[in-house]
Amino acid sequence: MSTARPRNGSPGASPETFVVYVEGPRDGDILRSWARQVWPDVARRLVDATVILGGRRPARALAHLRDLVAQGRCARGLCVLDRDVGDPPDLPPREGVELELFTWSRRHIESYLLVPEAIRRGLRLRGAGAERALRAELPEPDDEAALLEIDAKRLLDRRGPVSRLIGRPVDLGRIARAMRPEEIHPDVHELIGRMAGGFGLRETEVVVTVWAGRASSEEPAV
Repeated sequence: MSTARPRNGSPGASPETFVVYVEGPRDGDILRSWARQVWPDVARRLVDATVILGGRRPARALAHLRDLVAQGRCARGLCVLDRDVGDPPDLPPREGVELELFTWSRRHIESYLLVPEAIRRGLRLRGAGAERALRAELPEPDDEAALLEIDAKRLLDRRGPVSRLIGRPVDLGRIARAMRPEEIHPDVHELIGRMAGGFGLRETEVVVTVWAGRASSEEPAV
């Protein structure tokens, strides 16, 4: 875990520990890859700030954060969860602990990787036949209703349809790294912005612009 810079930037201020909890190691890899495209300082801090829960278990995040506070640490956390299906997981009361929950609007974090052009670049697919076969497996990029509900974990699983199409397991991190800022969904930009705030980064370090369901980032003018 990492210790964030003091929020007010003064050297005498007491530092704060900010922890980002994710369900699995692939989730952390995907988040870091997106952050490198949108806000590189966030990506660097995520290396040490990420804690793996081993599933959709926010109660584990709460227990871990309580331990940090009990040790006298000034600690806050952000828990990133798949929406998935069924009832949300039970979470004990959070009194005395600053733990924020972020739940994807789409079913899984993998759902935000379903950008045909990024998959083609990341997996280095060649030929019109492969691209047609890939598009046959994916919803249309502007069909948000389908993208909200599709089981992207199954689709991109090591034995799923896309893996069978390319003849090898899908490297989700490579797809995320191949995505351009304008291909990254506004939900992702929102989460990266929240993490930046948790790390005490200045809003002026990166300007995030969202329009018509697309988002991009740019360095501020000097």
